[in-house]
Amino acid sequence: MNTVAATVTPSMREERHDAPEPATLDITSRAAKKMRDQLKSRGTPEAFVRFGIRGGGCTGFSYMFEFSDQKRDSDHVFEKDGVSVLVDPKSMTLVRGTTLDFETGIRGHGFKFENPNVSDACGCGESVSF
Repeated sequence: MNTVAATVTPSMREERHDAPEPATLDITSRAAKKMRDQLKSRGTPEAFVRFGIRGGGCTGFSYMFEFSDQKRDSDHVFEKDGVSVLVDPKSMTLVRGTTLDFETGIRGHGFKFENPNVSDACGCGESVSF
């Protein structure tokens, strides 16, 4: 029985479209500052912020933020200006390439998500579908 070893080069992956996209999440300095301020006011400046997607909302899914004192081995970790943001693997497939920002304006303030994976969103921008 003959075996043949094959090496897949980066250009072959691009042609076949089967190379996984890198896990990316862009966090603006404004968003990092707001998260850092919230962690400090909670009294746990060294804790993590967990970001992800949950089922629910008017279009099927909604974004979620929560504080986390522990990191899981499977978490993707993104750091910006002293804040560590954790994303679980399932959420990562839906938020890959997202930019997290924090905006203030005449209508109020809050986190803004620019997610290239979204196919539809409700008016508030917090509930999305893929």
